[in-house]
Amino acid sequence: QVHLVESGGGLVQPGGSLRLSCAASGSILSIAAMGWYRQAPGKQRELVAGISSAGTTNYVDFVKGRFTISRNNSKNTVYLQMNSLKPEDTAVYYCNADIRRLGPTYSYWGQGTQVTVSS
Repeated sequence: QVHLVESGGGLVQPGGSLRLSCAASGSILSIAAMGWYRQAPGKQRELVAGISSAGTTNYVDFVKGRFTISRNNSKNTVYLQMNSLKPEDTAVYYCNADIRRLGPTYSYWGQGTQVTVSS
């Protein structure tokens, strides 16, 4: 079985920073792409940033220059450094990872961590 556990969410003032972490555990052979998504109340879940196993990153326009995704392959962990946070960044943030166990690669999700940006 595979688990993704996020941490690092919380309440922060506009302009502040947070660092999210997501650690994958279980019977893992390899991890391909990892990413962060978010879902605000009443809205669909949307991609925030992604990173390949080789470290190639991609970001959606509304976080470029503010958020940085990174990963530590030896720890099966992905991070999201969020700077210059805005109230519109308020959402539940989910990590996602394409994980291969003994067979095909499947996509796994974490349980989500709440990020609230408010004064």
